[in-house]
Amino acid sequence: MLVKMSLEDFGAVLGSDAPAPGGGSVAALSGALGAELVAMVCRLSIGKKGYESFTEDLNAAVPKADVLAAGLLRRVDLDTEAFNAVMAAFKLPKETDDDKQKRTAAIQAGYKEAVQSPLSIAKECVNVLELSQSLLGKSNSNALSDLGVASQQAYAGLEGAIMNVRINLPSIKDESFKSQITAEIGQLLKQGHEAKEHVYKFVSDNL
Repeated sequence: MLVKMSLEDFGAVLGSDAPAPGGGSVAALSGALGAELVAMVCRLSIGKKGYESFTEDLNAAVPKADVLAAGLLRRVDLDTEAFNAVMAAFKLPKETDDDKQKRTAAIQAGYKEAVQSPLSIAKECVNVLELSQSLLGKSNSNALSDLGVASQQAYAGLEGAIMNVRINLPSIKDESFKSQITAEIGQLLKQGHEAKEHVYKFVSDNL
């Protein structure tokens, strides 16, 4: 599993000539790091003087951040598995008409999963961004820069994940599916960008 590797080993695999892990896994990792930072900011705020009135919000945010971090870490490996499934489909036999039909169906199914995987990463990164935004003015001011970094990491994960959606969409023949996904990623980008900008402005104005 990629997530069980040391940072050095993961970096070495990432920088090798192997096509996976790639951008999708890195996007997931970026989002996970953002979520972990959100959790840290919450834990550094709970029980601190001046933040007592936000205890309920902070306590509620911690498990949300933990769940998002765990889910995005799982997607580091899941995204690589989705890519490998596409590559495996291309290696299926194509000697007979039946072989060709099965191979084409497997390739199309693989590409759809290769779209759904980063799409899930994008959705979770938006959740991290919105969670970061919800903590503005409610969390430890000494960790304000950490909240800003959390937002930036999550936004990088969002944009990176959507790039991975877009690169696979043209290979899919199902036009209805493609239209649905295109609309969905547009909305996710809008939501994520708005949250990121809110966090960035607040952090910049208060550092």
